[in-house]
Amino acid sequence: MLLVLVFLTVPVLLYDQFRRADEATQRLLLNSAQRQGELVARALEPELLNADRSALPTLSGALARFTDDRTRLRLLVRPRGGAVDGFYYVATAPSLPTADLDQERRQLAALGILDRLGASCAENATLAMRVPHSSGGEEVLSSITPITTPFGCWALVTSHATEGYVASSLGRPYWRTPAVQAAAAVYLVMAVLVLAVLAGVWRSLRRFGDLARDIVGGEGGKRGGSFAARNRVPELSGVAEDFDRLVDTLRDSAQSLRRAAEDNAHAFKTPIAVIRQSVEPLRRALPSDSARSQRALAMIETSVDKLDSLVSFARRMDEAAADLLAPARRRVDLSGLVERMADGYAGVLAERRLRLQARVEAGLFVRASEETLETIVENLVENAVSFSPADGLISVRVVRDGAWVALTVEDDGPGVEADNLDRIFERYFSQRQPGHGMPDGEGGNDQASGDQASGDQADGAHFGIGLWIVRRNVEAFGGRVRAENRQDGGFRMTVALPVAG
Repeated sequence: MLLVLVFLTVPVLLYDQFRRADEATQRLLLNSAQRQGELVARALEPELLNADRSALPTLSGALARFTDDRTRLRLLVRPRGGAVDGFYYVATAPSLPTADLDQERRQLAALGILDRLGASCAENATLAMRVPHSSGGEEVLSSITPITTPFGCWALVTSHATEGYVASSLGRPYWRTPAVQAAAAVYLVMAVLVLAVLAGVWRSLRRFGDLARDIVGGEGGKRGGSFAARNRVPELSGVAEDFDRLVDTLRDSAQSLRRAAEDNAHAFKTPIAVIRQSVEPLRRALPSDSARSQRALAMIETSVDKLDSLVSFARRMDEAAADLLAPARRRVDLSGLVERMADGYAGVLAERRLRLQARVEAGLFVRASEETLETIVENLVENAVSFSPADGLISVRVVRDGAWVALTVEDDGPGVEADNLDRIFERYFSQRQPGHGMPDGEGGNDQASGDQASGDQADGAHFGIGLWIVRRNVEAFGGRVRAENRQDGGFRMTVALPVAG
């Protein structure tokens, strides 16, 4: 758009400047032609003072003395006592056909020049009038000089041939001159060419972006091809190869993170399980009345549980990082996914004396990973379950909002302090009270809901990454998430994802 504005503005500014310069040149040339006409008129005046009808045929020879290849002269006369506009051509140098002279006289009469000249036979005037020739070409009448004699009023017309004349714009709009039209044509071709090149680059980059989304977001995260193989823009070949290497590196990194998370979790879980199993024989072997021994066993069990939670937490963090490095994108039926998950929560909610109301608009698709979407929905619903009082209502809605699909989860909990509405999405943010989030549904508040996410809670331990993972996953798919308190009490979480085309 900026280039279009430049291409529209520059010619206007340049044209105005050149037009002003051309007008100044025309004024100088017309003044010069006027002075030339005056000098020729003064030179002819002695002959015209004694001229009568018999001398008229010889006047063409007198005019020929003052002409050259470009300067031409005509002589008109209005006999004394004749009509005001009764001028007649009596001499030309060089000679012209009668039809051309008649055409020229009609143009002078139509402009009122002959009327003004005949009224006073004075006022040397500059002209800038083009007259065509029947044989082709045209002339520019540059000045008309009156001469008064006893015979009548004479008018000397000075003209110039347009071929090779400097003032080729005389008598016509500046934009109609050949030089301006040629420059405009060259400029237009250049502008169209530049804009066409830029439009082609823009379209190529758009195709390249679509290709990138298609490759990176292939079905199930699998490679949908390579940039280099599917690229059709030669200028982007090097970039395509770099992108291929980048995508391979990201996928390898994500796979390495997932593998490391699984291996580390397995390596830690095995000795943890051995320790847990070894505690039970010790408990039976130690006397039950030894408070110190029993306290030591309880501390061992608590530490083992905490260590187990930390291992699960670390694995979840690594898996979340891997999902963000190479998120798989495909067309997912979000409506069907939410309906299936809502049905699966029926038993859990009944045990906690909670009700679930699902209102899902059918046929809403988004481009995302089905597994990641399940994690998002689980985190939001379990967060609502964690803070809902007994006999509370949890509402889940999926509706279309323009170009977005909105997933909303509401609960009847106490809500979140206004200062913490944004902070609940921060990593490791948690203000959950001890024991909060347990099935009894008592106490607590949603300001700590950032740590109540799938995989974030284990045996009462909360690490504050649940809603952080939700936000990161949603933003990875081009969406947004918002938290707010309901006006009539309770809490609302809204996730918006772009509709899949």
